[in-house]
Amino acid sequence: MNLKLTTIVSGNYKVVMSRFDRDLFEALTPKQGQLEIVEFTGSKKGDRVHLRFLSPIKADWVSLITEDGVNEQQAYFVDEGETLPFPLRYWHHRHVVEKVTEDTSRIVDDITFKGPNALVTLLMYPAIFIGFYPRKRIYRAYFGQPD
Repeated sequence: MNLKLTTIVSGNYKVVMSRFDRDLFEALTPKQGQLEIVEFTGSKKGDRVHLRFLSPIKADWVSLITEDGVNEQQAYFVDEGETLPFPLRYWHHRHVVEKVTEDTSRIVDDITFKGPNALVTLLMYPAIFIGFYPRKRIYRAYFGQPD
């Protein structure tokens, strides 16, 4: 299953991507439930992100940054789930910041996920959408809205 969300923000795409750091990660962390950031080493290939959900469920989520890059039109990195909370079985999240103009960027969260079967995967879609949709507002507040 694929979910793709796009958000237009202020800032050069390379500068916006350089700000995908722990501060932004903390700002993007869902406010419902309790969550601990066990490890966040960055957004470059080889980095790790380890979250521990404390409530309403107890589970660990570990993602590895498996790819990153930059060219004249975009910058990106990919996180892939290594340890996932039930019922997730597969997680591939491509974070892309595209150049719109010299001082405007488009952030794309391109997420592919799977559960143990097609029905569970379909039923997970609304929860993942609700979990990620607020990022649009957070991105605009964090980076600013274009004029």
